[in-house]
Amino acid sequence: MNQKALKTLQQWDPFNIGEENYDTESADVVAALQGIDDPTKLANVIRVVYEHSFEQWIPFEECVDISYKLIAIKFEAKCIV
Repeated sequence: MNQKALKTLQQWDPFNIGEENYDTESADVVAALQGIDDPTKLANVIRVVYEHSFEQWIPFEECVDISYKLIAIKFEAKCIV
């Protein structure tokens, strides 16, 4: 699950700087994903992490979109186990 979530986050590339430039942020969000099941709460974490690292504004709607994808990956992994 973690690997799939990391890959999804890296492919997201919200600042168009290349997928390989989000390792730290992706790891922080995947760590938060472990304890969050609410897409809005996860979206807030994503926004804070990325905005802090890159000092750029990111639309909350984009964070919500990716949070739903991550939550889906998480629940899909729970169903498989």
